[in-house]
Amino acid sequence: MRTPASTYRLQIRPSFTLQDAAALTGYLRDLGADWVYLSPILTAEEGSDHGYDVTDPSTVDASRGGAEGLAVLSRAARDAGLGVLVDIVPNHMGVASPPQNAWWWSLLKEGRSSRYAEAFDVDWDFGGGKIRIPVLGSAEDVDQLEVVDGELRYYDHRFPLAEGTFTAGDDPRDVHARQHYELVGWRQADSELNYRRFFAVNSLAGIRVEIPEVFDEAHAEIARWFSEGLVDGLRIDHPDGLADPEGYLARLKDTSGGSYVLVEKILEPGEQLPQTFDCEGTTGYDALADVDRLFVDPDAEAPLDALDARLRGTSTAADYPEMIHGTKRRITDGILHSEILRLARLVPESVELPRPDVADALSEIIACFTVYRSYLPFGKDVLVEAVEHAAEARPELEPVLKGLLPLLLDAERELGRRFQQTSGMVMAKGVEDTAFFRYTRLGTLTEVGADPTEFALPVRGFHERMALRQDRLPLSMTTLTTHDTKRSEDTRARISAIAESVPEWEAFLDHMQAVAPIPDGPLAALVWQAVAGAWPARRERLHGYVTKAAREAGNSTNWFEPDATFETRLTSAVDAVFDVPEATAQLEKFVALLDPYGASNSLSAKLVQLTMPGVPDVYQGTEFWDRSLTDPDNRRPVDFERRRTALAALDAGAETETRNEMAKLLVTSRALRLRRDRPELFGGYSPVEAEGQAADHVIAFERGAPGGQGAITVATRLPRKLEQNGGWQDTFINLAHDARDEFTGNSYSAGKLPVEKLLRSYPVALLVPTNQPDKP
Repeated sequence: MRTPASTYRLQIRPSFTLQDAAALTGYLRDLGADWVYLSPILTAEEGSDHGYDVTDPSTVDASRGGAEGLAVLSRAARDAGLGVLVDIVPNHMGVASPPQNAWWWSLLKEGRSSRYAEAFDVDWDFGGGKIRIPVLGSAEDVDQLEVVDGELRYYDHRFPLAEGTFTAGDDPRDVHARQHYELVGWRQADSELNYRRFFAVNSLAGIRVEIPEVFDEAHAEIARWFSEGLVDGLRIDHPDGLADPEGYLARLKDTSGGSYVLVEKILEPGEQLPQTFDCEGTTGYDALADVDRLFVDPDAEAPLDALDARLRGTSTAADYPEMIHGTKRRITDGILHSEILRLARLVPESVELPRPDVADALSEIIACFTVYRSYLPFGKDVLVEAVEHAAEARPELEPVLKGLLPLLLDAERELGRRFQQTSGMVMAKGVEDTAFFRYTRLGTLTEVGADPTEFALPVRGFHERMALRQDRLPLSMTTLTTHDTKRSEDTRARISAIAESVPEWEAFLDHMQAVAPIPDGPLAALVWQAVAGAWPARRERLHGYVTKAAREAGNSTNWFEPDATFETRLTSAVDAVFDVPEATAQLEKFVALLDPYGASNSLSAKLVQLTMPGVPDVYQGTEFWDRSLTDPDNRRPVDFERRRTALAALDAGAETETRNEMAKLLVTSRALRLRRDRPELFGGYSPVEAEGQAADHVIAFERGAPGGQGAITVATRLPRKLEQNGGWQDTFINLAHDARDEFTGNSYSAGKLPVEKLLRSYPVALLVPTNQPDKP
């Protein structure tokens, strides 16, 4: 199995095709990346920029470059010495436009007799044997249906007609009634849908890759990539949605010839990937959470809690466990209630339970889950514990909960399997997409895959986690930014500096609420942290972000019934930083305070991520400062030519300094090159202890295998406190061997090395041994 030393993620889309990626391989090689990592490339909905709405798994998307583009990219990658990793989407297909999806079109046209009837996860018995499609504005809109060219039309929506179900002149409503599907009002999706979706996205229908024939057809093109040597590894999107992730991964390993495989699996703190998963690890959100917390000042927790309480008008800060229980119940009782009701219908009639309470009890169990899902029998204890907590919270449901437990623990039952698929949906929508926009004391902490109640991580705790990572998942990906992060790494790094500047943050927030008030205190904290973290930013970028954030939070407005008055006040507050001199001055003053410490955090976090155990990924463009917010902001086009020119200048001897974006390019390129060219320097993990007055401000570790010399990472923590306390003073690390810093070229002799001397130019250093150990 070929494995990467690092990867570089590219978003392939009609405006940046596989051919464009091929032209970039020389730059990626020069940067030091080992593999190019592609977003989904199978044929997707026309106009899709992300590619996660695949409509035809048998072809590479022509608008993204097609099969020819993949061949061109693969040849270019090989010529540059790069491997190729591709993101695939086994859980669902795009069905927004039925004519674009032959599988879905056949299903709608032929119903249960379609060869794809088993491919989609439809509860045929619920809904009178018809697939319910929630596209109508209201039930009365059946009057707007038309029959045109042998199809049923609803405005721009097109649907097939079953053979023999219409003749010229038939009333379209009567024709509709004869089909294998029923068009219903979009609001009915919450409780009356009868096909599994990706989360609550009606236009993404779940498919059943656990069925061998479905797997084979859905993966035939992917199998070709490996048989023809075009691709070296795969990233699996949303494995938690699969009925049998373990079986799927085993089959995929066979299909890919045992190639490198990663899963987009969110691991909560302390959670381990099931050992039975035949893959090399996750896509790195767990690593992101650890790195972020290393650069957050733990002393800020109490004052930020106090501020949060004031903003909420309560005596204490938000209770996060209580909050997420509520947001998850909001999801189970709202946009995912159809899934809960389907689970309830699977409880056998022979089991004597009060039927009106079953859905409530199932929702309560899911709301008490501490992880995304269990993988029975792995994770049995999580399910048992969730039932126990549900019974404590809702004692009146205890008999129902106890009656459900043995059914849910039985992985051979459809109920047991489907419950596992459902819990992750609720966690994602209730926590990532709701609570993370409500729990706003420090935005760094509310990132995908993180528990925001873990405020900071001490150096010792970080070392312990890295030792485990090296031991258990040395080939798992690490990352700081993805196409799905709520805020990019540099935005979070600047927000982390707020933890060292709480009085100034509180004063700034109060000033902004006076000049540009947002009538939702917790949301105001989220907004002004994000604006300060991303500044400078264009007006429309910030408008898009704050509107999305407010709707996701769902407190003052929401997606289904937007509060136009509130949203106008919200965007007007953002306008103030462009149009009101006092607001502009306050923002720029606060950003100027944070910026040097945010830059230090950025470089330090980047070096730690690039050199810690695991396979580091660089998200497109983040070798420069990238202060993006949540999608689609983080998927903007990247100016690669500017980066290519800057890298050439650095290689020619150009100088830079910490706050210049070329400093990040320097750190990224030198660390990536070393990992690729000197893999023997990254075979283990051991802490390097600092001594002296500022020892707590150092994170340092050596990556050599036991008994050997390795690369040594040294980075700065809590830079503002360090400055306020008098700098490095007598702090030093012990070098066991002579070494050279990859960033400055300076050489150091074995022995006590003053940190002030080592980090004079940058807040980071990457030391490489310059003498070889004696051979036995």
